[in-house]
Amino acid sequence: MPSIRLVDVLLERRILVCVGSGGVGKTTTAATLALAAARRGKRTLVLTIDPARRLANSLGLASLGHQVQEVDPALVRKGAPNANGQLFAMMLDQKMAFDEVVGKHAKDPAAVKRILANPVYAQISGSLAGAQEYAAMAKLHDFDQSGDYDLIVVDTPPTAHALDFLDAPKKLSEAIDSPAIDWFRKLQGEGGSRWSLVGKSGAFIIKRLAKFVGSKFINDLSVFFTEFNDILGGFRQRAEETFSLLRQPRVGFLLVASPEPMAVSEALAFHQRLKSAGMPFVGFVVNKIHQSRPIRVGAPQVEASLGVQPSIIGLGLSGTTRTMAAQALVTAHGEIETRALADQLAVAAMRTAGGPEAVLVEVPLQHEDVHDVDRLVALERFLLG
Repeated sequence: MPSIRLVDVLLERRILVCVGSGGVGKTTTAATLALAAARRGKRTLVLTIDPARRLANSLGLASLGHQVQEVDPALVRKGAPNANGQLFAMMLDQKMAFDEVVGKHAKDPAAVKRILANPVYAQISGSLAGAQEYAAMAKLHDFDQSGDYDLIVVDTPPTAHALDFLDAPKKLSEAIDSPAIDWFRKLQGEGGSRWSLVGKSGAFIIKRLAKFVGSKFINDLSVFFTEFNDILGGFRQRAEETFSLLRQPRVGFLLVASPEPMAVSEALAFHQRLKSAGMPFVGFVVNKIHQSRPIRVGAPQVEASLGVQPSIIGLGLSGTTRTMAAQALVTAHGEIETRALADQLAVAAMRTAGGPEAVLVEVPLQHEDVHDVDRLVALERFLLG
C-alpha cells in the first residue's frame, strides 16, 4: 500500500499538476480534486490551460476566461465536511499571459506599449518556441507567489503539449539566445544608426531582405529586438524560478490516464520524463476502468432465467429467440470480462512504474457524463477513497 493517499496530497501540497493525453478525463479529474479540496476547507484555484469548455459547465459557470471567477459557495459547501472552503476557476489566455510577462519586465510603460504594438511581437509571441507554455508557467508562478490560494490545481493540455509545458523555460531561453535573434539584436548601433554594426555584408543582406518583406518590416524587426533585449534578463530569471518551482516538494504531478494502450504508453513515457527531470511525481489516476463481475452460469441458465422473467428485456420470447438472446448476453459479458482483465494489466503496468510509494487510484467507467457539481462530488468517493 502507498504511504500517502490522494486526499493527503490535496491537504499537504500547494500545487497539483494534472497531466495526461486527450479524452482520459483529465479536466474532470482536476475539477473534482479542486472541488474536493475546497470542500475540506481549502481556498482552491483550478487553472486550466486546456481549451475544453466542460470545466466551466461542470462548475456551474457560464464560461471561463482569463479572469479568476469564484464558484458559487452554496454549490461548493453543500454537504461539505468543512463549510469554510472556496473554489475559484480560470481558463488561461496564453497570449494575454505572455503580454503580462512583458509588462512586468519592460523598463517603462512606454516601452511596454511599443513592444505590444510591434507587429513582429504579435508574430513571435504566438510562435516562439515555448512562449505560450512559458507564459502559463509564469502565471502559475505569480499565483503561487501571491499566497492567495492554499492549493492550485493545474489542468494542462494533452500530454504532447504538457511536455512543452515542462520544457518551456529551456525552449524559450534557447530561442531567445539563438544566433539569428542575437544578430538582429545587434542592429542598433551608436549614434542612432540602426545599421552601423552590421557591416557591408550585413547592409547588403538587409537591402536584399527589404525588397522581399519591405523596409518597414525590417525596421520593426530591429526596433523590436532592441527593446526586447532590455527584458531578456527578467525572462531568464523567471524561467529559472518557474522551473525551480516545479521541482519543489510542495508541488505534485498527477498522471491521469485511461487503460487504453495509447494513453497508458503516454502516461508511462511522461512518468519517465518526470523521473529524469527530478520532478515530484505523486501518482496515477486511471479513469474508465471496466469492472469485473464474473458469473458462474452458462447460456442454458441465462436462457431459463429469460423464460421466467421476460420483463428483463420487455417482451415475451419464443424458445429459439430466448436461446439466441441468452447466447448474446453471455458473449457480451465475456467481452466485458476480457476488457476488465486488460484494464487490470494496464493498471499493473502503471503500479509497477510508480512503485510502492506512488498513489494509484482506479475510477470505474461512468455511464453518465459528469456535467455538474453534484456529479463531481459523487466522483470524490472513487478518487479519495
